[in-house]
Amino acid sequence: MLDIALWTSLALVVAALALNVYRLTIGPDMPDRLLALDTMYINSIALIVLLGLWLNTKTYFESALLIAMLGFISTVAVCKYLLRGDIIE
Repeated sequence: MLDIALWTSLALVVAALALNVYRLTIGPDMPDRLLALDTMYINSIALIVLLGLWLNTKTYFESALLIAMLGFISTVAVCKYLLRGDIIE
């Protein structure tokens, strides 16, 4: 039963990643592309967590936490750059 749930969630996350890549390349303006990139961070975290569940190890959860922190910091930095033109005031 767990294998079916993992395969289904893997297929849905990969479909979401494909849609994010489409929005990242075809997006009408820069904020849409930024949101697609931020959502790709979240989807990559979901993929790593699914891999950790599938392989039954705790190491992947720590890497997912690290990617979550880096994704948040980079999103904030890019948003500040788009709004103000500089990152550090």
